[in-house]
Amino acid sequence: MPLGEFDLIDRFFRRPVRRSPLGIGDDCALLAPAPGQQLAVSCDLLVEGRHFLSTVAPQRLGHKALAVNLSDLAACGARPLAYTLALSMPRVDADFLAGLAAGLHALADAHDLDLVGGDTTAGPLSLCITVFGEVPPGAALLRSGARPGDEIWVSHPVGGGLGDARLALEVFRGTLALPGEAFEQVRRAMELPQPRVALGLMLRGVASAAIDLSDGLLGDLRHVLRRSGAALAQRDGGTAGDGVDALGATLQVDTLPRSAVLAAQTDDWQLRCLLTGGDDYELLFTAPCAARGLVERAGQRSGVALRRIGRIDSAPGLRLCDAAGRPIAFEGQAFDHFRA
Repeated sequence: MPLGEFDLIDRFFRRPVRRSPLGIGDDCALLAPAPGQQLAVSCDLLVEGRHFLSTVAPQRLGHKALAVNLSDLAACGARPLAYTLALSMPRVDADFLAGLAAGLHALADAHDLDLVGGDTTAGPLSLCITVFGEVPPGAALLRSGARPGDEIWVSHPVGGGLGDARLALEVFRGTLALPGEAFEQVRRAMELPQPRVALGLMLRGVASAAIDLSDGLLGDLRHVLRRSGAALAQRDGGTAGDGVDALGATLQVDTLPRSAVLAAQTDDWQLRCLLTGGDDYELLFTAPCAARGLVERAGQRSGVALRRIGRIDSAPGLRLCDAAGRPIAFEGQAFDHFRA
């Protein structure tokens, strides 16, 4: 007999929970953060053909679906608590569901995270996860705290860098070719991003602003500049709209971390992947120069590699330069779901 909706939930997704007295099976989950904590909530939708390929292994899909949400909590400096899953799929496929659940549960267990509810339905393959975390009032990392003179930092895999996920996508598109092991390396970056939750917790009280890299370094940095510029304008008696061009940044492109696979590509492809590639799910953050030692210690204690890549300027605009300070010209746009 084919599995029905509730059989599917019971077989693949029902697990003991610690933070909700109800767990899966009621109309709502009940969550209570620790005393004196605020809830941090984020939601991401992954759609087949837009966010992932039909060829992705189900276990990797489960991992990535949860990882991109945990990355948002990391960028906020929040500790994960629980998540919900809404799943749409054309038909019930037990093998697919077993792999998907295994990927979800493994990453959830690694971050002490409970699955506390959701929904399933028939339809095009898509996953929508809402994740809940907690953070002390006033301690959350925001996009709006960068100030002129702050240094710009980025996290990256030890021995690796940014842009590998975009490189893998171009191989799938047929615009680039890579030998077997090199392709597997960048494919792992695309399908198995590692959310920097521990680093986000370490950066509370150290970083002035933070964001996770989902749509490309330049586009995500612009989000920080706009929000931080608006905050500065409002502090000085203006309005949020006055801050659109209140801040700028200078990036030293030669310092951007890159893997050996990406470094073997042409300069043009390196820039495209590093600056506008997206899907990195690393943390981009700013911090005062005086906090450099604290930043480096946060990276060491969390086991995450960090690289200082530029500075925040009072002059508006994004400037790219090489190690000698010479300007680098680059035309590229961040990822946009409705323009891509």
